[in-house]
Amino acid sequence: MLNFEELKDIIINNHSFLLTTHVNPDADAIGSCMALYRILRHWDKRVTILNYSQTPNYLAFLDEENVINTFDPLMHSKQFDKHDVIIALDFNRADRIVKMEPLLRASKSLKVCIDHHLNPESIFDYYYCEPEYCATGHIIYDFIKQTNITPWNYKIALPLYAAIMTDTGSFRYERTTPEVHIIAAHLIKLGVVPIDIQDKIFNSNSIGKFQLMGKALSTLKLYGKKNQLSTMMLMKKDFDDAMAEENDTEGFVNLLIAINGVKMGMFFIEVKEGFKVSLRSKYDVDCSAFASKFGGGGHKFASGIRIRNESLDDRMPSMIKEAIKFISSGE
Repeated sequence: MLNFEELKDIIINNHSFLLTTHVNPDADAIGSCMALYRILRHWDKRVTILNYSQTPNYLAFLDEENVINTFDPLMHSKQFDKHDVIIALDFNRADRIVKMEPLLRASKSLKVCIDHHLNPESIFDYYYCEPEYCATGHIIYDFIKQTNITPWNYKIALPLYAAIMTDTGSFRYERTTPEVHIIAAHLIKLGVVPIDIQDKIFNSNSIGKFQLMGKALSTLKLYGKKNQLSTMMLMKKDFDDAMAEENDTEGFVNLLIAINGVKMGMFFIEVKEGFKVSLRSKYDVDCSAFASKFGGGGHKFASGIRIRNESLDDRMPSMIKEAIKFISSGE
């Protein structure tokens, strides 16, 4: 059980806080930041939210006050030493904040990690991490429930509902328990309108996103015994041609395991310094175990890999071969 009273003491006994989340933030990342921000402001704490990536347009409604800052090295490099506490939300490895990583590592501030992924890196002073939670927003919900650190209200409920709803795949994924549905019901009672959240998050797409999706689907291939591995890829040029951003690919990887017979999908994306691979799996395939072979990680059925300073074209074939062997070894 997580020691939420300890976390409450950290909040009460300190004055200034820096909140941050991972590159290309999703609704759990932004929702968790905003929910914790409102807890801290309830206690009149000084709070800065500083993220490496800009908030995606489809999540802007979670930050109507426009309090989230996008990292600028000239403006923000000293922020990591100006606060009593730094809280990392929805990530547990420093490289997930890209060029802010050395600033986090060097900071003398108290470092706190709140996350639901496996295998946290040992750079934090306090950990509130449990992979059995469906989302980081779920952890924050329990924190509020168990400590009564802030009154329940709509402004707390909205970001938590967005976080939990999206990280459970609209309540479809493995960790959608009876408790999660009870939590959702509570948040709805506080004023959240599910159809409005669904519309804002899933029906606010740019034309560039669909152009990217078409390009990605045009690269779809099946491999291995009984076509149990599927892959797609996007190159940097594809993003330029569609005038789209990496966060426009949210959800694409899930298409790979929607194919009959596929057990694991690999979505390769070329980025500025190397490439990344999003992984999804089902049935008995633990894609986090596969990701760990390449320094990545995540959840059993949803993980990621980041490869720096290597060419996607050069490395992709060998990774596919490894994935075929990995899936076959589990049969």
